[in-house]
Amino acid sequence: MSEEQSFESFGLSEPVRRAVAEVGYASPTLVQQATFHTIAEGKDVIVQSRTGSGKTAAFALPLIDRVIKPARHVQVMVLCPTRELALQVAGEFERLGKFADVGVAPIYGGAGMQQQIDALKGGAKVVVGTPGRMLDHLRRKTLDVSGLRAIVLDEGDEMLSMGFAEELNAILGMLPKGRQALIFSATMPDAMSRMAARHQREPVTIALSSDHVAPDGIVHHAYFSASGGSVPDLLKVLEIEKPKAALVFCNTKAETEMVARGLQNAGYRAEYLNGDLAQNDRERVMGLLRDERVDFLVATDVAARGIDVPHLSHVIHCGFPESPEAYVHRSGRTGRAGRTGTAISLIGPHDIGNLYLLRLTYGIRPIERTLPSAAENRTRIEAARVESLIAAAGNVSDDAMVLAKRLLTHDDAERAVAWLVERFVMGVREDDVMPPVPRVSVSPSLTAAPEAKSEPRSNGRPPRERAPRSERVESEPLRKIEVRHADPKASDETPGEEVGMESLELSVGKREGVRAGEVARLLRDVGMLAKSEVGRIHVRDRVTLVSVRAEKLDALIESLAEVKYNDVPVSPRRGDVAEAPEAATAD
Repeated sequence: MSEEQSFESFGLSEPVRRAVAEVGYASPTLVQQATFHTIAEGKDVIVQSRTGSGKTAAFALPLIDRVIKPARHVQVMVLCPTRELALQVAGEFERLGKFADVGVAPIYGGAGMQQQIDALKGGAKVVVGTPGRMLDHLRRKTLDVSGLRAIVLDEGDEMLSMGFAEELNAILGMLPKGRQALIFSATMPDAMSRMAARHQREPVTIALSSDHVAPDGIVHHAYFSASGGSVPDLLKVLEIEKPKAALVFCNTKAETEMVARGLQNAGYRAEYLNGDLAQNDRERVMGLLRDERVDFLVATDVAARGIDVPHLSHVIHCGFPESPEAYVHRSGRTGRAGRTGTAISLIGPHDIGNLYLLRLTYGIRPIERTLPSAAENRTRIEAARVESLIAAAGNVSDDAMVLAKRLLTHDDAERAVAWLVERFVMGVREDDVMPPVPRVSVSPSLTAAPEAKSEPRSNGRPPRERAPRSERVESEPLRKIEVRHADPKASDETPGEEVGMESLELSVGKREGVRAGEVARLLRDVGMLAKSEVGRIHVRDRVTLVSVRAEKLDALIESLAEVKYNDVPVSPRRGDVAEAPEAATAD
């Protein structure tokens, strides 16, 4: 990069240079290069730059370095479409203004009004917030903007699409006439242009993404299916793509809850985020996401604004958006600031028109794929099971090898091997399916069978040609795990009451995302128990109680001593069979 494209060419003050170095920014992005001097000169600007291009620092740096003065009153206002984005922008101002005495006050709904008033009275120079709460403070006169020097509309197109036009016009009309006005937007709809014409003075237009708004470094895939964004289709896509972490978009609030529940039932660490969640619940979910304790966040467009978590490598459009602009904003949650990412869309018959509109508007042409057929999926599952079995095989005795070789030469070898596989490997009948195993770690002295890449259970729908559960209770009395999922009465029985069984207690439960089916697989893969040696499984909030064969209990406790379930030690011990049965709940 040439000298004029470095931060040195900006002529930053020493406090801002120190902050930039501490944050770790090596060189300015294209939008930062294009806007710094224009904003520093006090001019109004309209900046069209794609999502994830570094535009927050593009307006924060010149405002901190050249516009904000020592006086301790509000000088800069930034409006954002959501509280998450407001918090993100506020954090960027705090980092870049760390050594420049720049107080920042986040202003958004769902938080205490008095706390925000105190922050404003404390000498904040920058206020960042959502239009609704910002307008509340202006009307209550708890926010004094008489000394305001600059107003920034961040994600202006999104605020308009969310219905904030009235609030934005009201706020802009209450600000001092001489203030600088900066508009940053990924797209430039007509409504945005009209607002700029009303509230800006001879703005400089900087269009960096007028013909290419999608972030670079993103690969786009589209999976076609008759049902579109159904949970079973989503689970198939996850099995094919194998994303470590993803943001899953739905079009309605109800869909976010349904999809998140489907992912949880399939054994994935998933949470949902929508506008109906209370602020403390939103913060809890975002905390889990930042701590990488959630791998799949299911959200609506509005709720996901401002989410920038580096480990989210994929964006999945479970519900395909109706507008090309929404697709661009969604996909921009990955592939940010030079990172690479993948955007995956589930396309049903009703989405074809919107997909072609995306192609025509922004030239985004996802690679088209089809979901595997039942036969193809079966072949993939079988291949994954073979690989898992080979990978799990450790050292065996010479006697076992001799017996294996003799078995393979027998005329009925295939049937014998099939019986061994069904009895000790698959753990379920051939027409059943197995959910993914959660992250389980063991000490080097133990060997756990790797996760079987098998087809997850569909969202509440039984696999084809399976017997009704009532019939399976009678014909398969040892298959208690599947019965418990549908029969609430199982929760009224206390583990340890079965003949020849004793209770094993694990120090993980619903709070760690434990599910009964996964516990059964853990006992089979790590504890080396057969199905007949595992009885009822009761998953409670903090613990899980399992009935196991009495003669296996001591060895099982030793085998599980170093095991972790989703990074939490299971700490096995003998269970207390005297616990109140009404406290037990089936998962």
